[in-house]
Amino acid sequence: MRRRRSGRFPLSDSQILVEGGDKSGHAHNPALLHHFAEPQQQRDASSLGMWWFLATEVMFFGGMFCAYLIYRLTYFGDFGAASKTLNPLLGGINTAVLICSSLTVVFAVWAAQTGRRVMLVVNLAITLVLGMVFLGVKAVEYKEKFEKHHVPGASFEFHEKIPGHPDQYADPKHAQIFFALYFVMTGLHAIHMIIGLGLFTWLLVMAWRGRFTPEWNTPVEMGGLYWHFVDLIWIYLFPLLYLIDRHP
Repeated sequence: MRRRRSGRFPLSDSQILVEGGDKSGHAHNPALLHHFAEPQQQRDASSLGMWWFLATEVMFFGGMFCAYLIYRLTYFGDFGAASKTLNPLLGGINTAVLICSSLTVVFAVWAAQTGRRVMLVVNLAITLVLGMVFLGVKAVEYKEKFEKHHVPGASFEFHEKIPGHPDQYADPKHAQIFFALYFVMTGLHAIHMIIGLGLFTWLLVMAWRGRFTPEWNTPVEMGGLYWHFVDLIWIYLFPLLYLIDRHP
């Protein structure tokens, strides 16, 4: 009894593989995976996957935002006193840096879609530099918090007055909750930034090698979506953490 030969065959709706492929059944487009019928179908699948991933990230950060808002309403004055110890100038610089990086990402996506390789490489490189500037500024802020003993733990110290109440000091236990949320939220955001830098480093290498064309630039677009999401999270973090109770 003859054994049936096993092998991988193109999908029934994969007209590119059937009509545009070679004798082995592979498509001429090296970027098109075997289980997609056409490049647009592959791009749509990638976009759907990225949007689903970002939806899970929204729920992930949304839980922390809800926790922050609940504690903020419960310990309003203490959170205000803790927030005033943050440096709004450094936070504002980081906000401007990320907004500029979003602009360079937009230029990079457009350059990839129009086949402008030099412009793509330059904007990806600028985005990487701006991302590293953001992390450098954040490191300066963290260093300051360690020096002032504002890191939650056994050595935590806090002796600040509640804004609007010059005769009343904030409760250190409640202030410690603020700084715990501050380090968790900004720390997770920084981790996402580091992941983004790794992703854009790979995109830069591929762009330098000329891998992206007007016909195939999906990784650049997906990387751009991820970067815009990380920027958007910071746009919410900055006013919530830095700008509460900043009135004279």
